[in-house]
Amino acid sequence: MPHATASWLVDNTALSFEQIAEFCGLHILEVQAIADDTAGSKYTGRDPVRAHELSNEEIKKGEADPNYALVMLKGPDPVRRTKGPRYTPVSKRQDKPDGIAWILRNHPEISDGAIGKLIGTTRTTIAAIRDRTHWNISNIQPKDPVTLGLCSQRELDALVARAAKKAGIEAPVDNRLAGDREALIAELRQERDENNRRAEETMRVEEALRAEAEAFTSQNQG
Repeated sequence: MPHATASWLVDNTALSFEQIAEFCGLHILEVQAIADDTAGSKYTGRDPVRAHELSNEEIKKGEADPNYALVMLKGPDPVRRTKGPRYTPVSKRQDKPDGIAWILRNHPEISDGAIGKLIGTTRTTIAAIRDRTHWNISNIQPKDPVTLGLCSQRELDALVARAAKKAGIEAPVDNRLAGDREALIAELRQERDENNRRAEETMRVEEALRAEAEAFTSQNQG
């Protein structure tokens, strides 16, 4: 739960946004958005000290030196998944072609295999979009896959850096931090709120099903 951990660190420490972002694996603008919305945030802070992921001594080191990189005591349990394209929620699958088109236009140095792993798609689909033979090509509009919610900014930045290094070119600088900072923060907030809304809906459904099951059990026992 990186966002909940970041929220706790923002509230309870004097660590810099860069340190928190690096430790939690978030983009710095996500931490900025959490800090700006601290009072009304829906996140319940998660204490990494109590979770034995970070010590108080390590936090003090970071507070004393803004350039210090926090060292995690233990990593979170790995998420196991089967091989193949990454899972994408049904609601976002129709956005994949737009995200693929954006990467092909802005980062031609990225291989089809890397795009497939990042977006969760096939080489056939990527080739069809590149060759403009995709069945829906007339409606495909290149859009940033981060904004579409298909991947995180951190994942995209890392992929661009690796592809640039392999191609022997200089990785592009993210100039959006200068002119579009507020717009990016707004997008991150909107995405965060949408994720919270979905989580709350899931909890309500689970609670309703649990209550229904308990009522059914009680009636049968009676």
